[in-house]
Amino acid sequence: MSDLEAIRVAAKAFREERDWEQFQDPKSVMLALVGEVGELAELLQWLPADRAKELIAEEPLHTRVSEELADVLVYLVGLAEQCGVDLGPEALAKIEKSALKHPVATSKGKAPRRV
Repeated sequence: MSDLEAIRVAAKAFREERDWEQFQDPKSVMLALVGEVGELAELLQWLPADRAKELIAEEPLHTRVSEELADVLVYLVGLAEQCGVDLGPEALAKIEKSALKHPVATSKGKAPRRV
């Protein structure tokens, strides 16, 4: 069982034990995900860019960032489940597609552009 599948199964059991499945629909899960991303952004938004990695490695910020990232992942896996998306293979396919779109020869050392 993959890590993503283990997360999906554990989160589903957690919801079922509490009878929270009734509140799970794509819109509601997406809004919860956005809320968690907002909480993560709040922790990082004013960190100086040149020291962000260093500061995130220090406690208590490291633990808080870890917890928010975990919340984001749990909701993302839940949203994928609600939408019938097998997230692991889809993410790998997207990376492959991005590799074709941004070949090393023309992209190395350059920030990607949105077109």
